[in-house]
Amino acid sequence: MIYNNYYIKKNKDILFSAIQPTGSITIGHYLGIFKLWNILQKKYNCLYCIANLHSLSTFNKNYNINLNILDLVSLILASGINYNKCIIFLQSDIIEHLQLYWILNCYTYIGELNRMTQFKDKSKNKFNNNLSLLSYPVLMASDILLYDSKYVCVGYDQLQHLELVRNISKRFNKIYNCDFFIYPEIIISKNFSKIMSLININKKMSKSDLNKNNVIFLLDKIEVIKDKINNCVTDSDNPPKIVFDIKNKPGISNLLNILSGIKNVSISSLEEYFYKCNYKKFKEILSKELCSFIKLLQRKFLFYRNNENLIKNILLNGKKKIKYIAKRKIECINNILKFTFN
Repeated sequence: MIYNNYYIKKNKDILFSAIQPTGSITIGHYLGIFKLWNILQKKYNCLYCIANLHSLSTFNKNYNINLNILDLVSLILASGINYNKCIIFLQSDIIEHLQLYWILNCYTYIGELNRMTQFKDKSKNKFNNNLSLLSYPVLMASDILLYDSKYVCVGYDQLQHLELVRNISKRFNKIYNCDFFIYPEIIISKNFSKIMSLININKKMSKSDLNKNNVIFLLDKIEVIKDKINNCVTDSDNPPKIVFDIKNKPGISNLLNILSGIKNVSISSLEEYFYKCNYKKFKEILSKELCSFIKLLQRKFLFYRNNENLIKNILLNGKKKIKYIAKRKIECINNILKFTFN
């Protein structure tokens, strides 16, 4: 472990997590990522990465990447993430990510990458797919292994990638008869890692959804949020039943998940509260609570977003805090590969 760094406490394990600055952030991101980050920062040495290099794999010339980064960091802070209790940094600021990425490519099989479900989905029916769509998991492995991350916070859709990270790590260690790379463990927000679309309830809520009525964005206007909740899918049970049942009542279950997350109230308590409540009243209450929650979040967001110097300083300090770890890790791997003359 490379811990000789003032900012990394030796009595706490390192946890790595990342998010791409590729557009608007949804309520699903808050419940599945930011809320969990808030909890984890109290227990681990948390490294929270703004993965702007990863975002190039789905390049969109309409993105203003710098504005997206400023918005994203502002939302992270507005969600309660304390930059004094964790390290927030920009992926491209640490060039060692790309150095390790190339090295790990040399220990990764094309067959492994071809089997990745996300690659199959993203490359389906597309022409001129870029190489980064295929090698994306290797850069992800570099992000994680560069910092001796014992834990990685990801969504369910990244589980296959994390298994590949562990395989790359084991393969390198076996080849060089060492324990240089650790085998990271996974932390997932079990209850909120899969908030579903509001209308097409069988697919995950996604910021890239072409039908914006499927998605609640954290920076949506309040009236827009009200309309989206009013028009979202429930079911046709008569009499209505507000119960959590993913198989038979996916719409209601999804809404209960959202309300449970923003109110920090158990699903069972909500089921009891809404016993014999009709769907219209349920939506009215959910809409009121969600709009109240997002209004407060947006006020905090504007406070940070209007202070660009603070955001830039947070990212600059993040770079300074972890640069030593990244540089030292590359020096060590260069010794193993005999790239260094002593």
